[in-house]
Formats: sequence, structure tokens, C-alpha cells
Amino acid sequence: MLLERAYAKVNLSLDVLGERPDGYHEVDMVLQSVDLSDAVWLAAEPGDSIRIESSSTQMPLDERNLAYQAARAFLGHAEVRRAVTIGIEKRIPIAAGLGGGSADAAAVLRGLNRLLGTGFTPAELAEIGASVGSDVPFCVYNGCAVATGRGERLQRVHHDLRVWAVLLRPPVFVSTADVYRAVGEPRPRPVPSSSQVVQALQAADFDALCAAVQNDLRDVAEALYPEIAAHAERMETIACQRVYMSGSGPTLFALAPTQAKAQRIYNGLRGFMKEVYLCRFV
Repeated sequence: MLLERAYAKVNLSLDVLGERPDGYHEVDMVLQSVDLSDAVWLAAEPGDSIRIESSSTQMPLDERNLAYQAARAFLGHAEVRRAVTIGIEKRIPIAAGLGGGSADAAAVLRGLNRLLGTGFTPAELAEIGASVGSDVPFCVYNGCAVATGRGERLQRVHHDLRVWAVLLRPPVFVSTADVYRAVGEPRPRPVPSSSQVVQALQAADFDALCAAVQNDLRDVAEALYPEIAAHAERMETIACQRVYMSGSGPTLFALAPTQAKAQRIYNGLRGFMKEVYLCRFV
């Protein structure tokens, strides 16, 4: 049995460029891992089954789970038969725009590669992961990357900017499909938002990063789910700064240059919300 960490992600930018012929949307976004993580335990023995166990009662434990799908895709690609048991200790909120399911799936791919000694490269694991979900390839690598296409094409970004993030998960269920369906015509941009974010990251300019962060889905999500806007307003009042939304929501986050400032924001938010997380860039 072995352990893999599955790290959450936040969107530092998300430009929606239009609908694709396959029904997905073309995106250009910057994804950044944070150290809020699930623990994924893996074991394999002779047989031909996949079983998931979890501390969470909120996610499916069958073939609907991305971790299950990742194990099935991996075994098929490796052309091996094994009975795989996957244990998931959930800490990343579910259906929160933080890529928790994708992170678990990527952890399964990395873990099975180690456990079975198959020797696949990260690029090969990412290719397998792309068949499972758009965010899985990024979660194979973690760190920071510009993601294009439907999110599966990656250009890794190396930077030394140490940033803390305070996440607030409002008690709202958001349908990602409904949010994307409600997206209108793409906003004309002379320069992709991702370029400005990457420039700020590589210059280690915290203020420039905060000014560059943006998400095309935020206005749409807040129109469909006004509770998100209400929580964002209250969070900005407590944090005394801008807050942002990750993915299709509902998770909101504030950035801080120091742990002390992040801790103050966290303490203020814990006064009125249960699901608040203090983390930092991985």
C-alpha cells in the first residue's frame, strides 16, 4: 500500500474563448496548486476489480468517481489485470471549483505507476488523465501551468512567488455545466489574462498578480447563484481586499503575501463560515 497526496488548485485566470465543436469550451487559464490536499491510499493484488473507500459520504464510490475512472483507464492502458483498492481521505471540498476529483484521479495515476512499476512518464500519465477529465493532466504535474484547449494542453510555469491563499467555500451547489451554458460571447482581449498573470508570477510581483487575477465565469456564476456574490461581498469586507472565484465556483479566495496576514483573514472568516481553509501555493 502506498500514499499519494492530491493537491487542490485555484484558477489565477480563466478566459473563455468560445464553444468548441465537441461541446466543451475553449479556455485559456492559469492553474496553481495549493497545499490543501486529499490523502489517496492505493493497494493492488491479483484479481480484476476496483474498489473505493472514503471518509466522505458526499461522493460516489463507484464508476462515477473520477478516481475509479482513472484506475480503469490506467489498467487498460498498461494492459494489466489487478484488483485495486483506493482509499480517499477527503479534505478538499467536493464540487467546489478546486479540482478535488481531478486531483484524486491524478493521484491514482501516479500511485499505480509507482505501485505496479509501469514506468510511464508524467506526459504519458497526463495523456491517460485527459481521457478522464480536463483538469486531470494538470493535477498529474501540480505546480503552476497555463492550460488551453479544454484545459488539457499545458505549458508549465516556473516561479518563486510565495503566496498564501485563504479559501472560502460557500454552502452553494454549483452546476459547472449550467455555468458554461450561460456564458455569452467571448470578451475581446488584446492580451490573454494568462500572460499578465504569468508575467507577475515570474517577476515575483505580488501586487501585479492580484491586479491580474480574473475569471470569466464569475459574473455568470453570481448571476445564477446570488449567494456567491453575497459571500464575496462579506469576504471582501472582512479581508479589506479583492477576492476571487476559482473555476466555476463557488469557492472564493483571497491572496496574501505573508502567513500573518493570511491568518488574520482566516480568523475573520471563521467567525461566520465553517468551510474556510488556510493554504499556500505549492
